[in-house]
Amino acid sequence: IVIHKVKYTEIDWIAYMQEVEGVKNGTYDYSLLKGDTGPLVYPGGFVWIYLLLYTITSQGKNILLAQYIFLGLYVLNLALIFRILVKTRKLPPYLYALLSLTSYRIHSIFVLRLFNDPVAVLLLYAAINLFLDQYWSLGSLVYSMAVSVKMNILLYSPALLLAYFTLLGYKQTILQLLICASFQVLVGLPFLMENPVNYLVGAFNLGRVFIFKWTVNFRFLPEEIFVSKYFHASLLIIHILILLFCLPYVNRFYKAYAKIRSLDIEQAAQLFVLPMFLCNFIGVMCARSLHYQFYVWYYHTLPYLAWCTDYRTVTRLLILGVIEMCWNTYPSTVYSSLALHGCHIALLFSVVKTIIKHVNT
Repeated sequence: IVIHKVKYTEIDWIAYMQEVEGVKNGTYDYSLLKGDTGPLVYPGGFVWIYLLLYTITSQGKNILLAQYIFLGLYVLNLALIFRILVKTRKLPPYLYALLSLTSYRIHSIFVLRLFNDPVAVLLLYAAINLFLDQYWSLGSLVYSMAVSVKMNILLYSPALLLAYFTLLGYKQTILQLLICASFQVLVGLPFLMENPVNYLVGAFNLGRVFIFKWTVNFRFLPEEIFVSKYFHASLLIIHILILLFCLPYVNRFYKAYAKIRSLDIEQAAQLFVLPMFLCNFIGVMCARSLHYQFYVWYYHTLPYLAWCTDYRTVTRLLILGVIEMCWNTYPSTVYSSLALHGCHIALLFSVVKTIIKHVNT
């Protein structure tokens, strides 16, 4: 219905096609791969996936076919995240319907914008499913595939690294890291052979300055502060401090999971899923800027996090509703940005309080 009733909006699809067309024509120097919106800034996995889409959709011209492909990705994404959530046995059934049907922004990101964000998130949820099923090496490979599409997946990496050490031990951790690194080298090999510096700087640029016009979360700041390196450094320090504070409690969750993961115990998956989702949430909360397509980074995890709080159901739904409203406010306003931060802080505070309570009982 969305595909046929709502007009497709061009934002990045043509630029994606222009960037991968350069690769198709034999250009492997990342600094020379550009589109209408600027240079190519995603790792090699993005290139090969969108080059495949370029071929399937007649050089990117068959938009309708591309939309149906992304519709398929949307359904697959729901299946993967629902499988994770069902394993936790945390959510009431009606929330699955809300997750599927209510967010215009999420439907838009998938089938009206054709962004790479949902592709990366889909692969991430596939990796978490594999981890829960104890297919660690395959899970690491798929996780690395997700990172190769977009770097935001690295927000999960602190929790995953801790899970490797706690659940697998040091030797297996080294193996998993080698799997992740080897895949990154493989998908980037043609670009690394041509000009390794340009590839690494272009594909893994952690110092990008985002455009103030598109920010969802920091509209209340003056632009000169928004682009300040000191502001970015402050957010990074806050991010690290929150992760360090949560680390000992999360580690207790993983140790408990290590003891019972092989047993048929209801809700055991929560001990693995909550640290992963919380780690990503903290990263999103401390992000230098959130653009509208970034909503998919954590949208499907929000109900789970809300149900890990000690708030009443009406308060949980209110928080989720306000977050949805903030992401659907275009352009963002001072009030929508402040409300988004308020909801994030409320969720983080109660989730961490609940974790500490469980650990200490």
